[in-house]
Amino acid sequence: MTSVSIREVAPRDGLQNEEPIPTDAKVRLIDALSETGVRRIEAVSFVHPRAIPQMADADEVWARVHRHPGIRYSALIPNTRGAQRALAAGFREIEVVVSASDTHNRRNLNRSTAESLDDIASLIPLIHEAGATVEVIVATSFGCPFEGDVDPARVAALVERVRADGADRIAFGDTTGMATPRRVRDLLSAVRPDLLHFHNTRGTGLANILTALELGITEFDASVGGIGGCPYAPGASGNVATEEVVHMLHDMGIDTGIDLDRLISTAEMAEKLLGRTLPSGVLRAGPRTRLV
Repeated sequence: MTSVSIREVAPRDGLQNEEPIPTDAKVRLIDALSETGVRRIEAVSFVHPRAIPQMADADEVWARVHRHPGIRYSALIPNTRGAQRALAAGFREIEVVVSASDTHNRRNLNRSTAESLDDIASLIPLIHEAGATVEVIVATSFGCPFEGDVDPARVAALVERVRADGADRIAFGDTTGMATPRRVRDLLSAVRPDLLHFHNTRGTGLANILTALELGITEFDASVGGIGGCPYAPGASGNVATEEVVHMLHDMGIDTGIDLDRLISTAEMAEKLLGRTLPSGVLRAGPRTRLV
């Protein structure tokens, strides 16, 4: 393996678990990330402001972002109205989420997993007719804070359903940081996604990525500074930090196309925008040897 693709999710998944910050700050963060060499950015989520007030200004943020032609920007949507807004804004990569755990799905989307699957089935043709693609993110793939272990067979059944309904891509979300290398191997032995999204809540994020690399996965989500989490999963703070992932991969001789210096500078900027110390180990390391 010589290269890995990283989707930067701080502007959406990261900021949705933080106190709301000004629109200007969100635009600055996305524009700074666009200068790091990242080729995929999850920019906003078109959700109702009562559900996720941190994303209330999604339309304004997207209208003001300087869009780089070489970057693929995506948006998360919860329903038909969200899909219509995302498509009207010009997005051509749409993400929709369903939880493997029924309890988490009800907490997150106020409906059962089965109801969400039916909604997704109706959304896919709408999005395809607009010339856009659909990525289905299966949340709580590695465990649920309410139900505990999630059977890989259940995740596999969800994937079979959404692929049959026309989903273009599949991602597995480690919503609460319950994944371990053993759980990664167990799940990927049953069913394989296009992309993996790990949290570092319990400190296993990099180990899980390394395990997935050994199993042939080459696409991952990460969040600059390690910000983010899930507001509907107790204790689910901390996405795996993009600069930690890039530091590890570059030291292994695996190319990401990302400028680590610029990425670290962007993480430092994110600290100032949020007004708190971020959990990234790379930022805490002091003098650094720059890896290319």
